Amino acid sequence: MKFAASLTSWALLLISGHRLFSLALVLLFCSAAGGDVSLSSNCKLVAKFRERYTYYSSGDIMLAGLLQFGDGEKDNVPTFEDEPMNSYRHSYYPRLYRHYLGFLFAINEINQRKDLLPNITLGYVVYDSENNEREALQKTILLLSGGGDMIPNYVCHRRGVLAAYIGDLNSATTYTMSLITKLYHYPQISYGSMDSSFNDRLQFPNLYRTVPNEHYQQQAIVQLLQHFGWTWVGILTSDDDSSQRGSQELKDLIISSGICVEFLQIYNTELDRLKQESVQAVGMSSAKVVIIYSSNNIFDNFILEYSLRQQQNKIWIVTATVSYFEKFKIDAFLPMLNGALSLSVRNGDISGLKDFLHSANMYKYPGDPVIKELWMNYFGCLPYIPGSKGIFILRPCTENKTLQSLPPFIYDVHNFRYTYSIYTAVYMLAHALHDMFQHRLSLPLNRYKDNSKLDIQPWKLNSNLKHVHFTPSSGEEIVFTKDGDVPGLYDIINWITTSDPTVTGIKVGSFNSSAPVGQQLTITDNDIQWNPNVTLTPRSACSESCSPGYRKASQQGQPACCYVCVRCSEGEISNTTDAENCVKCPEDQWSNEKRGMCIQRTIEFLSHEDPLGGSLTSLSIIFCIITSSVLGIFINNHKTPLIKANNRNLSYILLLSLMLSFLCSLLFIGRPVKVTCLLRQAAFGIIFTVSVSSVLAKSVTVVIAFNATKPGSKIKKWVGSRVTICLVLLCSMGEVVICMVWLVHSPPFPDYDTQSDTGKMILQCNEGSDTAFYIVIGYMGFLSVLSFIVAFLVRKLPASFNEAQLITFSMLVFCSVWVSFLPAYLSTKGRNTVAVEIFAILASSAGLLGCIFIPKCYIILLRPELNTREHVIGKH
Repeated sequence: MKFAASLTSWALLLISGHRLFSLALVLLFCSAAGGDVSLSSNCKLVAKFRERYTYYSSGDIMLAGLLQFGDGEKDNVPTFEDEPMNSYRHSYYPRLYRHYLGFLFAINEINQRKDLLPNITLGYVVYDSENNEREALQKTILLLSGGGDMIPNYVCHRRGVLAAYIGDLNSATTYTMSLITKLYHYPQISYGSMDSSFNDRLQFPNLYRTVPNEHYQQQAIVQLLQHFGWTWVGILTSDDDSSQRGSQELKDLIISSGICVEFLQIYNTELDRLKQESVQAVGMSSAKVVIIYSSNNIFDNFILEYSLRQQQNKIWIVTATVSYFEKFKIDAFLPMLNGALSLSVRNGDISGLKDFLHSANMYKYPGDPVIKELWMNYFGCLPYIPGSKGIFILRPCTENKTLQSLPPFIYDVHNFRYTYSIYTAVYMLAHALHDMFQHRLSLPLNRYKDNSKLDIQPWKLNSNLKHVHFTPSSGEEIVFTKDGDVPGLYDIINWITTSDPTVTGIKVGSFNSSAPVGQQLTITDNDIQWNPNVTLTPRSACSESCSPGYRKASQQGQPACCYVCVRCSEGEISNTTDAENCVKCPEDQWSNEKRGMCIQRTIEFLSHEDPLGGSLTSLSIIFCIITSSVLGIFINNHKTPLIKANNRNLSYILLLSLMLSFLCSLLFIGRPVKVTCLLRQAAFGIIFTVSVSSVLAKSVTVVIAFNATKPGSKIKKWVGSRVTICLVLLCSMGEVVICMVWLVHSPPFPDYDTQSDTGKMILQCNEGSDTAFYIVIGYMGFLSVLSFIVAFLVRKLPASFNEAQLITFSMLVFCSVWVSFLPAYLSTKGRNTVAVEIFAILASSAGLLGCIFIPKCYIILLRPELNTREHVIGKH
């Protein structure tokens, strides 16, 4: 029956993990022997191993502990009696032994309290996992069997009611323990494992942790990289499943945050060839920052190999698994650690623990095998055994030798991190038990003298554990999340080498996952001491930073962090280092020469102060004065035959319109405003149409006058000023209608042009509708061509009517100017467009004035003898 029960249990274990197959066979054989350790040498070894490494204290309720005291360098640890002294190697660390003392301190403290589990005593059975999965499996079964004979499904040595498991420090042994504990629904609290896979509540329904899971650590690392601006990093990890899975998750998170990973290197401590390749790959990499995402032993080994090859210095970022520095005492690689940063589990305050740790010695715990080895390794002495015989290589230890004698970097009693974690784990279980028995605590103690009647159901304790709220002396409330974790709290530690030579850690910041986004990471940059050769914050990037005025441009086939710097285009700036994109300046601003800031554009328009604007203004005024002078001459000589013969009313209208044409050009000069933009094109179009209509009326007058002199002509009745005035009004009204429609539907407005001239903003009038503008010009051109045709047809009339020749020539000049205006207007930009139109206005108006009126003024002023009726009618 016993063999069958054992076989059933071990079948379940073999299904859970084939890696433990060889050990399972040994344990199964021992179990089949009924727990008699004398039946085989293997079972004798198990019994001796169990006897040496059992820590036990009786109690009403028992806590099973699987703690790590060493690094598992030895599979079989010889006893002091059977092996010579020189066979011992350094495999146990005071920092790890301190975890057990913290566990023991919590148990003693709870048993002395009256408000927590009164009338109930906590006991414990603790084994050393030795950082070994085989040992973890074996000793978990031993704890399940009562700490005596290892027989699955049987409790052969009942020393109290087993309530829960505490352990272990690393992920591999924690997982091994969970294979057993989940079969029996025992709660298990790990005090050091951060593997995120344990968040799977279906696979690990009873597993809890008093340290944050590694997702928080990965977030802290990413924020640390972002804080220092490190965009080009490498990752070194070990070849175990947990480290590789976590490092890959870290890599994905780093890349998603916009930071590039140059390499993810797996370091293998077993094969020298792979070890050397990893060291060389890290040393030859261009990344200045390397993240060590692995366990203690891999980091120790790697740093030693790295320093021996005298590789370039790096900035190391070490995960929270590196919690002790015993091996960091070699001068060769101390400089490599200077300036490194690490994430450490939040430091906790445990009142009274410091004195308790200092008081530990081999005389206080005479049966403790680990403390004996620590004394031999660190003090070079052995415990004195009364009555012992023989020659001792090492001297006996005195009672004044305590762990207080060790330097702080070996045995730190000020910073409780994993010690605080295991202390918290014990208290969380105690509070869960207290809540479960709270309704019974008022009963007398003798009611529970038989601890079998305590009736602890593991599943029920597991339910209570989910809702425990524990507030330690530090004041921070501790509660498990729905995934069995605690909030992500880390200290940022800066490693500094001292003259001892040793390495010490100084807290320079912290990370709190519960804080608001953007406030989770706090770093005091001034407290950080980098490598002595580095004064400023080190830089780690694939490419040099792009200074302001440049943007980053990716390279084909390269990571996003490997880029080239491209100068911003005109009108765009970048005012930060490593800008992703250039920013376009506002319309009224322009980029400076360095493309680092936007400056106000130079505002430009055709002003009266400009040489060009001043010249055109002067010409307009001069021509206006000349026109008014001509008008004055005509008025003073209005009764002379020459003026009367050429329809003086039309001459007055034409001179007035020309004078207004010269003046309307002034509307185009100066800062554009709403009024001038509305008036200038409409005024120009209407006034010029009046001028052209007057010229057309003069041409028609010549035709009517010539034909009226013929005998029997029927158009004598059309001779006179009424016809010509009506013609001027009719032709002008067409332009007036066009301009009115233009101003109502799409009026011109003040605008600016930033495209024509670099860095300038040219103020101008937007015509509103280019079509309307060209219709105005086209209508005026139509009248001009019509006037030219009529004048051309009558150019050879008798001398009495030779004004037709002058009109023909003036219309030729007028049409030539405006035909040249169109391509010039379309090809120019900015204020030159306005200048071209003003020039066309002045030139065409001056052409009309000069060609039609200057010859007549010449006769009136200089040749008055020709200004006679006989000369006008051709009878001189």
